[in-house]
Amino acid sequence: MKKRIKIKGRLRLYLQGFMMLGILLAIINFGIYLLDYRSGLLLTGALIVYFIVTFILMFYNKPVIMNELISFATQYGQIQKRLLRELEIPYALLDEGGKVIWTNRAFETVIHKEKGYHRSISTIFPALTKDRLPMEEAKMDLEFEGREYTASMKRILLRDMALNSDIFQEPNYKGYLTALYLYDETALKIALKENDNQSLAVGMIYLDNYEEALESVEEVRRSLLIALIDRKVNKYIASMDGISRKLEKDKYFVILRKESVMQLEESKFDLLDDVKTVNIGNEMAVTLSIGIGLDGLTYAQNYEFARTAIDLALGRGGDQAVVKTSESTAYYGGKSQQVEKNTRVKARVKAHALNEIISSKDKLLVMGHRLADVDSFGAAIGICRIAKALNRKAHIVINDVTTSVKPILDMFKDNPEYEEDMIVNSAQAIEAAGSNAALVIVDVNKPSITECPELLRICKSIVVLDHHRQGLETIENATLSYVEPYASSACEMVTEILQYIKDGIRLRAEEANSMYAGIIIDTNNFTAKTGVRTFEAAAYLRRNGADVTRVRKLFREDAVEYKTKADAVSQAEIYRGNYAISICSGKDVASPTVLGAQAANELLNIKGIKASFILTEYQGRIFVSARSIDEVNVQVIMERLGGGGHMNIAGAQLEDVSLPEAVKIMKDTLDKMIEEGDLS
Repeated sequence: MKKRIKIKGRLRLYLQGFMMLGILLAIINFGIYLLDYRSGLLLTGALIVYFIVTFILMFYNKPVIMNELISFATQYGQIQKRLLRELEIPYALLDEGGKVIWTNRAFETVIHKEKGYHRSISTIFPALTKDRLPMEEAKMDLEFEGREYTASMKRILLRDMALNSDIFQEPNYKGYLTALYLYDETALKIALKENDNQSLAVGMIYLDNYEEALESVEEVRRSLLIALIDRKVNKYIASMDGISRKLEKDKYFVILRKESVMQLEESKFDLLDDVKTVNIGNEMAVTLSIGIGLDGLTYAQNYEFARTAIDLALGRGGDQAVVKTSESTAYYGGKSQQVEKNTRVKARVKAHALNEIISSKDKLLVMGHRLADVDSFGAAIGICRIAKALNRKAHIVINDVTTSVKPILDMFKDNPEYEEDMIVNSAQAIEAAGSNAALVIVDVNKPSITECPELLRICKSIVVLDHHRQGLETIENATLSYVEPYASSACEMVTEILQYIKDGIRLRAEEANSMYAGIIIDTNNFTAKTGVRTFEAAAYLRRNGADVTRVRKLFREDAVEYKTKADAVSQAEIYRGNYAISICSGKDVASPTVLGAQAANELLNIKGIKASFILTEYQGRIFVSARSIDEVNVQVIMERLGGGGHMNIAGAQLEDVSLPEAVKIMKDTLDKMIEEGDLS
């Protein structure tokens, strides 16, 4: 049976209006019959004629009207299709799998395909895969043949079509199409990039060792050395179309375009190496620290970025450049050893400030990094002695006691000279912390790896004493920050402060041994990062009762630990001829990370090894211990893995990876840095 076409909406109401009008007249005619019989008959006859004519017109005109409507709809659809086909904006329809089912001429011109191209859109735009098709609407940037487009996509549901169609009978049909528009924004992005390249960048250049370099040259040549450095800096900045002005004897203020900063980054800031070539008989090469700020919302914000960047460069030991934006911080250089300052003025000033902070508080909390080592614990003991000298109670926060720390910690347990609650865990420390408690952090400046990060939010007065080079993550709002990368250890720094806190402070033998042990460990028996002040600190501790023989006995290992370390050394892989990589097993060993660090030191005794890396699995993480002598900066390598440390001693922690995966990551990092020229 042929299904009749039904008319809906206003058109149906319009066509039925004549019939409804006739019905209204028939009702009126009934009333006329009551008034006048003859008039009613006359109107009845007229109504009969009206209905006959109306029915004839309806049945005759309806097919004509329907044909006209269909003709109009067809022509209207063709016009729409033609307009869409000739639309200047590239347009395409995709099916559920991302396959092209229809394109207009503009789209065909862009992709250089003829009409009827029905392959996946990812064959044209590899980034536009099926899983990136939107649930509703989305935009994404695409690149094709050197031009940049913004793709605007919208999902078109076919449910309504299925409900009203004679073909689709499924009421819950969930099919859809994706409409894709391409907007060519190549010219706009070129203009924006050009404008961005011309934006202002603020820089600061500091001479790291100005005084030391001048002292190493004859007095009559000092003015010449300064002039040559000034010329070198000014000429270099001028070649980058920038402006440099000398603010002080060892400080420069620099204005550059962002495009020039990008050129400096590409050249790895070769000014750092270029200025070292200035030599007129000076025994010490001049080194620079550069801090640059850009991409700020205002010029003032760029200046603040530059100040932060130069502070980071100096805090990391100098001889490097730091570029800071609102979103990232990049480091360049940092290949020279830190220059030890002979003066102790800074230590005396910091000691005076620490004295005032501790004296104004009721109690003191001291903590280092997680899995505290000998240097961290020894420095904490030194701070406790300062607190006692100032009649303040101090607590050392330690959660897990490693095998390296245990022999030293045992000297203070059950010792009547020390309170039972001198050593506390994180929970006890949080309970003890109050509004009038000070927190001293030693041997770490990265908040996430402190023994109890929660204390940083509780305590208002925070003191940081550390010898590691600063990274992007730092302890904010510290009342006193004393970070000196040239120092050999935290124990050395605390020993110097001890001498200026208060007259007549005398260390007990246990305390002197603990701090002396910290210096021994971090200097690898005075062979690494050892300066004049290191020996002076050791001499002070020796005068206060440090027993060298007793300290040596504290470091003796049992047979299992010794064999584990020897096994890690024997199985080391020499990667790319210069880098030793090995795995330290944690089985049957209480503190495998300590053995890993010791094994890394041992590997440096092999000829030709520039750096060593020991990977240890412990507590669900992979600990990486990195060591070098002088040719490689292992800190920048570990920073690639999310860690940090010194130029010669650094480490990192990897999560959610296995040991083989960690080894591969280590090798890939070395490969990438060698390719980029950061490693030789």
